[in-house]
Amino acid sequence: MRVVSVRGAITVENNTKQEIILNTKTLLENIIKKNDIKITDIISIIFSVTDDLDEAYPAVAAREIGLTYCSLLCLQEMKVKNSLRKCIRVLLLFNSELKQNQVKHIYLKDAVKLRPDLA
Repeated sequence: MRVVSVRGAITVENNTKQEIILNTKTLLENIIKKNDIKITDIISIIFSVTDDLDEAYPAVAAREIGLTYCSLLCLQEMKVKNSLRKCIRVLLLFNSELKQNQVKHIYLKDAVKLRPDLA
């Protein structure tokens, strides 16, 4: 088994606790399902959010879906002019038999603009 990483992102319409948590759950559930990840194989998740999202930590969503033993960290995304707003990004590290080039990165809603090469 090796450690591989998967990236993903999703946007929210409003800066509310409910939207941040709900959309983060949607993103994580998609990443886990599309990559056939066992919860116990997740090592850590780093979340970053744009500076216009400050009503909730995305890590709360991870705990609510049962990710209780992996390490979680929330950061503020670097501010870049004209960049995508109201965006939650994820970097998830997990143990897997997959090779890095077999991982399915997940970009939802307006975040698909971040990786047009994957569309």
